[in-house]
Amino acid sequence: MKKVKLRQLLRPLLGPCTVGLALGSGGARGLAHIPVLEALDDLGVKPVAVAGSSIGAVVGAAYAGGMTGREIRKFTTDLLRDGPALVRRLAALQFGQMRGQFRDLFRLAGAPMQVDAVAVADEFLATVVPDKFGDLQIPLQVVATDYWAREEVVFNKGPLRPAVAASMAIPGLTRPVELAGRVLIDGGTTNPLPFDLLNGAADIVIAVDITPLAERREKAVPAPFESLFMALHIMSNAIVAEKLKARAPDILLQPKVHTFGALEFFRAMPILRAADPIKEELKRKLGALLEA
Repeated sequence: MKKVKLRQLLRPLLGPCTVGLALGSGGARGLAHIPVLEALDDLGVKPVAVAGSSIGAVVGAAYAGGMTGREIRKFTTDLLRDGPALVRRLAALQFGQMRGQFRDLFRLAGAPMQVDAVAVADEFLATVVPDKFGDLQIPLQVVATDYWAREEVVFNKGPLRPAVAASMAIPGLTRPVELAGRVLIDGGTTNPLPFDLLNGAADIVIAVDITPLAERREKAVPAPFESLFMALHIMSNAIVAEKLKARAPDILLQPKVHTFGALEFFRAMPILRAADPIKEELKRKLGALLEA
């Protein structure tokens, strides 16, 4: 907060405060990022920088590409409203005639069936999302993880869609993405809330954290996929907790979507309703900083 207060003292010389936005990982919970974007639009605040990990990279790419929060909401709800049609669309990619740049959407790797994130990104990202970082309206940083180097990789130039695909390559569900000589998996495995990438890029950094865990008292052994995704949630939550101990963003938002599962995209409307109250929280907190 000291940084913000100093910036406010210097405002007559430096101009209005700038805002950076970090969008975290969390699968379907990431639909909660959309009300945050709508609140920024309502305030007339356009971030000067965006960083995203996994689903945060997907939403961040659409926003940095020029879509408003409301346009992203409509695009998302239209896409997910008809579950059977979406499944048929995925199946057509798997078995039908595919454009030359598409790989098989599904490929067997041992027992599980894995989704090809590159094909999904090409097929389902909004057309407004460009092919290159340089064509975005807002600078964007996309987090992925180098599987063999065991380290975070940040993309901010070159091909955009493969970088977003790599960022959302969930281990066990999605085949790793090969890009820039690396084998890449989900960015949430190393940096699930990349607000640290915005240090120095904006006066006020907003981070949207969707890693908090719901309290559960069941004692039954979970199903394999449930176990996998809960393990990822636990890991992400632990990483974020340690990051926040070291340094917190100026505004930390935690939409109340912790009861939803990572793959419950077909519950888009309930997730959005649960997240909508975050709009007023952001307007109140950001308004106080901008007007102080």
